[in-house]
Amino acid sequence: MKKLGRHLIAEFADCDSQKLADVDFIEDCMNEAVRKSGATIIDSIFHKYNPQGVSGVVVIAESHLSIHTWPEYNYAAVDFFTCGDSVDPYKAYNYMKKMLGSKTSQLSELDRGIPSEADEVLIHKPLASKFNKPITVR
Repeated sequence: MKKLGRHLIAEFADCDSQKLADVDFIEDCMNEAVRKSGATIIDSIFHKYNPQGVSGVVVIAESHLSIHTWPEYNYAAVDFFTCGDSVDPYKAYNYMKKMLGSKTSQLSELDRGIPSEADEVLIHKPLASKFNKPITVR
């Protein structure tokens, strides 16, 4: 595989159901998890379901973090997808585990990238200058 990033998939169980139902709390925690990992926030959007549950994503310069909560089961599914080597997604994972009050968790890590016979890490390169030209609106 020509590795482009890491994808941590977290199962958080036995969490605080009130926290899992609070969209503002979840968004604040996810944004703080990004900061603790060393990633750069681009934008975030979160939605509260009726009667319960929250889904949201924080888009980061290095990829994204996402969450889906089921307060009725005291459960949250969280993805930490990061590219490059300047971000530590384990710091985000540990922070979210603590903040959700998870007593039971499971973590899987996947390498993400281009299928290939050779294993290598691809270096992220800036876009060619032709793509970085300013857009003129008339």
